[in-house]
Amino acid sequence: MERFVDTFFNASVIASTWPKILSGMLITVELALAVVITGLAFGLFLALIRTAQIRLLNAAIIVFVDVLRALPPLVMVLIIYFGLPNVGLMLPSFAVLWLVLAAVLAAFAEEIFWAGILSVRRGQWDAARSTGLTFTDTLAFVVLPQTIRMVLPPLVNRTIAITKNTALGTVIGVPELLNQATTAVSFLSNATPLALAAIGYLIIFVPVVLFGSWLEQRFAFRKA
Repeated sequence: MERFVDTFFNASVIASTWPKILSGMLITVELALAVVITGLAFGLFLALIRTAQIRLLNAAIIVFVDVLRALPPLVMVLIIYFGLPNVGLMLPSFAVLWLVLAAVLAAFAEEIFWAGILSVRRGQWDAARSTGLTFTDTLAFVVLPQTIRMVLPPLVNRTIAITKNTALGTVIGVPELLNQATTAVSFLSNATPLALAAIGYLIIFVPVVLFGSWLEQRFAFRKA
């Protein structure tokens, strides 16, 4: 037991590394918020464009979504970070990770929003239009409120899954939580920073998971 405590919860290591771990937590939170806001907004934007039924745009969106959902985020991160400098375009590691994760989240969010829009019965579109509402008003005031309520649980679950990929930042040097922990481990030859990182992830993501569960229960109650 003493050996376990010394390896994972060494007091002197905790005292010397907690500021770095806290710094990594803040960067992880900043990155996750940026990914969530831009990813969901872009995903909703793409879904709304599809309602216009313009074939060329729809085809381009479908290709974008299918490619982003098929490729592992790690592969895209490595290609963009190490590949773009070869054509003269160099992006900061934080920007690369943000762009990739936001694009992946947007791809999944677009499909979820689009499925929600399609699930609204055609009769409600027709009824709203018969009252004099324009297509845009019908979409904004009749269809979208129902859509967002229906897609919230799967959207939250997908968002949680993708934001946890912020740990991929460690492969390109983003000073997020896991990067700070692994760097400290390599210098101190002690696993305590990893234990602190695990605690940090729990502090960040457990409230988000609980929020997702609350949304699912609330949605199920209203549906009943």
